[in-house]
Amino acid sequence: MSATRYAYLGPEGTFTEVALRTLPEAATRELVPMVSVPAALDAVRNGEAAAALVPIENSVEGGISATLDELTTGAPLMIYREVLLSITFALLVRPGTKLSDIKTVTAHPAAQPQVRNWMAAHLPNAVWESAASNADGARLVQEGRYDAAFAGEFAAATYGLEPLVTEIHDAENAQTRFVLVGRPARPSAPTGADKTSVVIWLGDDRPGALLELLQEFAVRGVNLMLIQSRPTGEGIGNYCFAVDAEGHIADRRVGEALMGLKRICPNVRFLGSYPRAGVTPDEVGALRIGTSDTDFTEASDWLARSQDGRV
Repeated sequence: MSATRYAYLGPEGTFTEVALRTLPEAATRELVPMVSVPAALDAVRNGEAAAALVPIENSVEGGISATLDELTTGAPLMIYREVLLSITFALLVRPGTKLSDIKTVTAHPAAQPQVRNWMAAHLPNAVWESAASNADGARLVQEGRYDAAFAGEFAAATYGLEPLVTEIHDAENAQTRFVLVGRPARPSAPTGADKTSVVIWLGDDRPGALLELLQEFAVRGVNLMLIQSRPTGEGIGNYCFAVDAEGHIADRRVGEALMGLKRICPNVRFLGSYPRAGVTPDEVGALRIGTSDTDFTEASDWLARSQDGRV
C-alpha cells in the first residue's frame, strides 16, 4: 500500500480537493485525483492509496447516493475524519461567452439542487447535463462540449475559463460534508465530540421493523444525526439504512446500541467513529440521565451484585 498517497474525487479543481487540502497531513501526501467516487474508494481497497476524501452529504439535498452506496457494498472501508466546506458556485465559461450564449450547462449531480432556482431565473432554456465532478464539468467546457459549468471559482484558472457569475447558491450557508476513508482499523480514541456511522439492514419488511431499529438508539439516549434509506438492489421495497449517530463506539451507550442492532438485524456494517468537524466537547449537549458511561457501569455492577446475592 502507498502510505503517502491520498486519492480524491477529481480532476484538479474540485471542492473535494479544496476540502482535502484543509487537512494538515495533506501537505506531506501525494494527492491523486480520481475520475469518480467509486474509483477513489477502490484506490484504497486495492492499496493504491492510503486514504481517499469523498463527499458524503450536503446541507441542501442530504446524503450523496454514490458515496453511501459505495460504502455500503464491496470490501469494507472505514471513515476516519470528516471535513465541512462552505459551498458557493461560479458559472464558468470560455472567454468571450455571454449569458445569452449559454445553451448547455454541466456540473456534478449534487450541484443541481443548489443552483436550480438561479438557473431557472437566469438560464431557463439551458439544458443541464451531469458531469463526474464539478471540475470535470469545467474541463468539458474547456473542450467545447458544453457552454458553461457550475464549479468553484478557483477552478477557472486551471481550465482556462472565466467566472461569468460568482456567488451562486439557492440556499444561504450551504455546506458539503466530506469524509476521509481508509481500510478498516481501530478507531481513534474518543474526543468527547464524536460521530459513529453504520449501515443497517432490516431483517424483514413488517410493521414496526424500522421503529425497533430506532429504539435501540432511543432507549440508550443516542441522538441520530442522519438516517437515509438506500435500495439494496434485491427488489422493490428492500432497503438498508445509513445512520450517523452522536458518540463513539467506545461510549457504552453507543456500543450497546450497536450490539442491540446486531441482535435484531441480519447485517450491520460499522463505518467508523471519528471526531465531528467544527465541534468541541464543550459544545456537545448534556447526556440524558442514565446514559453516561458511569451510569452503565453502575448498573452493570448492581446486576453483578444481585447475581451474587450481594444486594
